[in-house]
Amino acid sequence: MLVIPAIDILGGRCVRLVRGDFRQATVYSDDPLEMALRHASAGARRIHVVDLDAARGDGDNREVIGAMLRRTDIHVQVAGGVRSAGIARLLLDAGARFVVMGTAAARDPRALERSARADPGRVLVALDVRGGSPAAGGWLETVEHTTAALVERWNELPLAGIILTCIDRDGTMTGPDLDTLRSVRAMTELELQYSGGISEMADIAAVEAAGAQGVILGKALYEGRIKLEDALAR
Repeated sequence: MLVIPAIDILGGRCVRLVRGDFRQATVYSDDPLEMALRHASAGARRIHVVDLDAARGDGDNREVIGAMLRRTDIHVQVAGGVRSAGIARLLLDAGARFVVMGTAAARDPRALERSARADPGRVLVALDVRGGSPAAGGWLETVEHTTAALVERWNELPLAGIILTCIDRDGTMTGPDLDTLRSVRAMTELELQYSGGISEMADIAAVEAAGAQGVILGKALYEGRIKLEDALAR
């Protein structure tokens, strides 16, 4: 299974939120680029970079992300504020290996389809779930469509996969939401990455057994609960 360390950027710094709450942001580094280089040196093949400012529509961190893309050979999947085919194209041209569309994937199917068909296998969709329902707008708003309806639509596109984030577990290290993961796994044959609540190596094994092909690690790495080298070597 692909192990993907996460770098969430807020105001140019590497942070982690709790359940998507911007008021509960813990700063782990003032240098996201240095963090990306550290993950690369540990052997990571891919990193998940989230522009939190862009996600909530309050500026962006594209200069920082651009430096990552120029300075590392690691594959980067960029999320946060990718709400149009134009922004997706800009990030891919800048060197991102994948772009992640969340709000656009839920609310602007035409933009998602344009991006997916223009760059098959390089667009991921973010399925962010809170209380059993999809969320958008930096996790601040609910979506009128059901999870099943969204996934059914996405199954028709040449996507790189789906990133399932269980917001209620995100940043809590209380264990993954395996029921939701299994439910989504049954809806699609697309590659599925999971994020939310991971706290120990056993959680990674459980996520794999539930059908995910990738796991995104955030707070558990920064708090020292999991060593990236150990997770990559399993």
